[in-house]
Amino acid sequence: MNTTALGTRTLYLIRHGETDWNAQRRLQGRRDIPLNATGRLQAAASGLCLNWLHPAAAQLDFIASPLLRTRETLQIIRRHLGLEAQDYRTDERLMEIDFGEWEGLDWQQIAERDPLGFAARQTDPLNFTPAGGENYPQVFERVGSLLESLQRDTVLVAHAGVLRSCLALLAEVEPRSVPTLEIPQDQVLVIRAGSFAWMSASRALDGN
Repeated sequence: MNTTALGTRTLYLIRHGETDWNAQRRLQGRRDIPLNATGRLQAAASGLCLNWLHPAAAQLDFIASPLLRTRETLQIIRRHLGLEAQDYRTDERLMEIDFGEWEGLDWQQIAERDPLGFAARQTDPLNFTPAGGENYPQVFERVGSLLESLQRDTVLVAHAGVLRSCLALLAEVEPRSVPTLEIPQDQVLVIRAGSFAWMSASRALDGN
């Protein structure tokens, strides 16, 4: 995808808050796991940060992955912006990368139960496809289709795999580094004109 495809539009990308499976380091993928208490606090922090970044938030488009953890996160964010919690849309193209038969397992369990698959993924994490799942190039394709459809500055609430894909598609991050990028759950990723920055609530409170 051409990094100029968004023109002057700005994206505000937010990963959903923490779930119990996140805390246990289990792969969630398409499993519909709710936020935990920490995750709700992280969503509130993202709302505070977004309010600082764009006080006129009602002008933005808001889109979430249809999974529960992303919808909960966006609803909390919208409440902190003084907006109607339910007034947003969902798009299946923002779903997390599908881990197939690995979902629900942590990496140690995967290594023990599927050593060949684990080794193949370690060798080529970008292109490896777990049984019943998908790889990152497939995620790039569906996420890129959504990005090309955006008409104005937009808030996207999605998953780590999706935010990684946006960095590869819009910010010239090397695709092979994408699977190992750390994606925080309490910050806002701002992308515009091929550049990106991570913004946090603490920075908003500091005024820096």
